Amino acid sequence: MRRPGVTPFLVALAPASLLFAISTGSVHVGWAGLWHALSSKAPTLDATIVWKLRLPRAAAAFAVGALLSLSGALLQVLLRNPLADPYVLGISGGAAVAALGSMLLGLGSAWLGVNAFIGSLVSMAVVFGLSHMRGPWTQTRLLLTGVVVAAGWGAALTFLLAISPGSDVQGMLFWLIGDLSYASHTGWAYAALFTGLLLSLPLARDLNLYTRGELVATALGARVGLIRTAVYVLASLMTASAVMEAGAVGFVGLIIPHLLRLLGDSDYRRLIPDSALLGGSFLVICDTLARSVMAPLQLPVGVITALLGVPVFLVLLARARFP
Repeated sequence: MRRPGVTPFLVALAPASLLFAISTGSVHVGWAGLWHALSSKAPTLDATIVWKLRLPRAAAAFAVGALLSLSGALLQVLLRNPLADPYVLGISGGAAVAALGSMLLGLGSAWLGVNAFIGSLVSMAVVFGLSHMRGPWTQTRLLLTGVVVAAGWGAALTFLLAISPGSDVQGMLFWLIGDLSYASHTGWAYAALFTGLLLSLPLARDLNLYTRGELVATALGARVGLIRTAVYVLASLMTASAVMEAGAVGFVGLIIPHLLRLLGDSDYRRLIPDSALLGGSFLVICDTLARSVMAPLQLPVGVITALLGVPVFLVLLARARFP
């Protein structure tokens, strides 16, 4: 029988992080007010703050964090590199260029999200197509293609920021860093998350074999070709959905799966759901700190994830051994 590992703790952490989010902010909501807001439909100030402001944003943060963490776990096994990240293949770069172009043209927030998603898909198609041209597919080929495409998107972003009006630059920079202030596609984000979980969990056994190498996985009956395509497409679509919702939030997909592996979650039958749970809770806590630590000033959530992610990653890097 398999040990439960950290899963029970993560199951408890998820609602605890949501409770922390809806009770914390520039306006204090006490336990009595919180209970009354959640149990009654009376239109009080506390109920408005909880239901209209904090809970939707916390729900969006959980979905984005879970999407990024799950994408990171899948990409790390695809590239067989524990330092792989959902943004390493240039997917977020395409979304950022499309979103900033929408801002520059004065399009509404709905178009910004849709165009960001389309930009992610275009970048995914470019990287995946180029990595299959003239030669066999390899992890190194895919990684190098993604790095080059990401560099190209970075140049395009610099150009768009250079020609943008000064009044628009701050909003663009907030989106590039990662911001949940205007999250409005939460339903789509959760649909992408549940789809990713439903499609990736049946691949868990093959993913466990794939971590031993392609030759070993093939010899043991793993569907290597299916794993490559499914993992890349799923990770790309989930990353695109997260970027559409919150912009380019960094470090979540990098440190969360790696932290779980150090805690003993090497089996993908546990690592997949645990990554979603811990990634979602982590981003909920980070977003709560982003909007409350310097209230009434709100910081982009990407600032908090970077401030927490950099030292955590350096500690993990110092303690772990990489092949």
